[in-house]
Amino acid sequence: MSSLTARSIRPIDAAADDSAPDPIDVNVGVRLRLRRTLLGMTQQQLGDAIGVTFQQVQKYERGTNRISASRLYDMACVLGVPVAFFFEDLPEEVVRERAARAGAAASRPGRTRLVRPVDAGSDPMTSTEVVQLANDYLKLDQRQRKALRAFLEATAGAPR
Repeated sequence: MSSLTARSIRPIDAAADDSAPDPIDVNVGVRLRLRRTLLGMTQQQLGDAIGVTFQQVQKYERGTNRISASRLYDMACVLGVPVAFFFEDLPEEVVRERAARAGAAASRPGRTRLVRPVDAGSDPMTSTEVVQLANDYLKLDQRQRKALRAFLEATAGAPR
């Protein structure tokens, strides 16, 4: 995976630079690339599946082009994850800034207060850590897998 991570995106106070991608768009792109590569899918294959060019997939992954809700839904279906997967691991500074901005807008007369969606039991099997562990596990041979399972069973059952 590239050196770009969800943690390396620009701070929200860089919003004055309109040419820089939105940090949430970048985070969604990072998650898109993560899932696509873990499945061994090329940009061309994903593009063909959702009806865009591989260049467009590149732009989505860099966060330079925004992904519409319907396109994001299509990607989630093709990649076998819930739409919420793309919004996991948002940097806390982005979450705080957006919540503050939404709160300020909501405090104006006649506005409804916006709040960050609560994680309503999202599937833990789609978290970055679990996906990476599964991918690493699949790289092991049978003997290594058996040893790892024995270690995990012994460790998980041990008193803490």
